[in-house]
Amino acid sequence: MKVLITGAAGQLGVELVQHCIEMSDDVVAADRSDVDITDAAAVDAFLAQHLPDAVINAAAYTAVDACETNVDIAQAVNGTAVGIVSAACEKFGAHLVHVSTDYVFDGTLDRPYLETDETNPQSVYGRTKLAGEIAAGSAASIARTSWVCGEYGDNMVKLILRLAAGDTPLAFVDDQRGHPSFTADLAPALRTLALERRAGTFHLTNGGAVSWFEFVGDILEAAGHQRGRVSPIATADLDPPRPAPRPANSVLDNAAWKAAGKEPLRDFRAPLTELVARLT
Repeated sequence: MKVLITGAAGQLGVELVQHCIEMSDDVVAADRSDVDITDAAAVDAFLAQHLPDAVINAAAYTAVDACETNVDIAQAVNGTAVGIVSAACEKFGAHLVHVSTDYVFDGTLDRPYLETDETNPQSVYGRTKLAGEIAAGSAASIARTSWVCGEYGDNMVKLILRLAAGDTPLAFVDDQRGHPSFTADLAPALRTLALERRAGTFHLTNGGAVSWFEFVGDILEAAGHQRGRVSPIATADLDPPRPAPRPANSVLDNAAWKAAGKEPLRDFRAPLTELVARLT
């Protein structure tokens, strides 16, 4: 297929571009310098020029805490722009795959979140990402993911590897739980949604629910360090506190993906081991 990937310079976008090229797709990799997705005329012109079969929208304003003060930018990129891209996809016959987040939930459930569970975002980031889901429309694929890590860009794995090289004390919260998601596994799943033009909402994460404290221990162990180098703390004890509230429960049940007959993404420890080997 011919696929347009927005946000192509981000950690997920780079992986998407590489995977789609490996699958012999005709790839149009677009970053902000190529097309401003908040500009409807520019998006229309770009799609008219390239006429993709599918658009995978990996562009987002993901600075969760900065969103709290940069509300207009967050809404423009995470919300309004998705409606612009969706309208252009409808006009030119492309299928839209839009990447969303666990932050659309409030994190208060005592079980993993299903695609059909009620959304209730507690942060500007979450509210603008939910606005993007709505703007994408019923014909699109909405792919919610969480705790994304990969070879490119900044993420928790890279942070812990840097910190582990020194003697900085490590302390991470043990009262926020989720599924780490690795771009090496997420990118092929997103391409499948694009190729099959599957409308609807899908949770796409690797398997294995952990707290941030436990995840950091797994990263340390994968890199040959002692798990005991990290200590648990409570979110309430963070100093200074984070501007944006985080959902305590970010665990997403990938029910719709499995109901579609798809193989669940691997337990996160497998791609974690592979990533640490590439980075060290």
